[in-house]
Amino acid sequence: MIYFDNSATTMPDDSVLETFIKASKRFFANPSSLHHAGMEAERFLQKARTQVASLCGVSASEIIFTSGGTESNNLAIKGTAQFYKGRGRHIVTTQIEHPSVFEACRDLEQEGFRVTYVKPSANGVVTPADIEQAITDETILVSVMHVNNETGAVQPIQEIGRIIQQHPQTLFHVDAVQGFGKVPLNLEGWGVHLMSVSGHKLHGLNGTGFLFKKHGIHLAPLLSGGGQESGFRSGTEHTAGAASLAKAVRMAFESDMEPVRHITEWLYHELGKRPWVNIHTPVAQSAPHILSLSFPGLKGEVLVHALEQEEVIVSTTSACSSKLAKPSRVLQAMGISSELAASAIRISLSSRNTMKEAEQFIEALDRVVPTLAKKRNERT
Repeated sequence: MIYFDNSATTMPDDSVLETFIKASKRFFANPSSLHHAGMEAERFLQKARTQVASLCGVSASEIIFTSGGTESNNLAIKGTAQFYKGRGRHIVTTQIEHPSVFEACRDLEQEGFRVTYVKPSANGVVTPADIEQAITDETILVSVMHVNNETGAVQPIQEIGRIIQQHPQTLFHVDAVQGFGKVPLNLEGWGVHLMSVSGHKLHGLNGTGFLFKKHGIHLAPLLSGGGQESGFRSGTEHTAGAASLAKAVRMAFESDMEPVRHITEWLYHELGKRPWVNIHTPVAQSAPHILSLSFPGLKGEVLVHALEQEEVIVSTTSACSSKLAKPSRVLQAMGISSELAASAIRISLSSRNTMKEAEQFIEALDRVVPTLAKKRNERT
């Protein structure tokens, strides 16, 4: 099987699983307990926090362990909105955000917040000047993803951060789920106050992640309870999950993405030779592992299932949206028609994929697309 759906989730690395199993067996006690076993688990949890923080170049007190990207995004956005609503009730984000950001902002609109959704350019990249124009004296948060999960377009985080630094009342949140460990992101230098990361995009485990919260930034917690994670995320800490996450983060930073970029660029070149495919990933400003393609006249989900018969696994849109059977909101925001957006698929690689797999994917596509097109023409 050729697995080209790594933006949905990655296969857990054996060393991550080994770390999780060992930690589960040895440090199973509740880290909040006062007995020796609990205190030992607490020390191990803090060790994992320190490791993640060190790799990110931040302080351990700035890392909040969560269940993944969705929780981190919701905590960042809703937590900021509720804590700072006395300062203002305006939020700026984009039309191409992940559902966990987009829908969180929709929820806040129901509570009386005003949200500006900035439109991207035709290549899927937002313009910093448009973000700047959207900011007002009432803006308490700007939330922009680093790498788009459908197209791979890299957003100008550094330039946006520079703009936000001129607005001291405004916080800057970055959804780094797709870009973390793959595309450089300078938290301190680029003025990022909040950053979301998910473990299962890094060959870690589902249900693991963290939110970077810069020192001095306050959030209203989403969960009421025992006040774990410095009061920001109540609930018994997932010690083994945190340890496995620290391992996955270390591996991500040690991974070489250049071979992945080489494969993706080869795919881009080969796909460009075929008249029946459109490529929506920008050449000059994209992550090394994602390509967005559409096939006029075909349905994306039909193509996904046809490729699966060839033992090639790809996806349509974001895994969080694919079952809705609607054309990609992200592609439509880029000005792509609903018909063309409905024919889109996403291929996403990891460091485990090979050039041979890429060649086999092209061969499978060359078999599948003409066959599906012929069947479509026969029906019409």
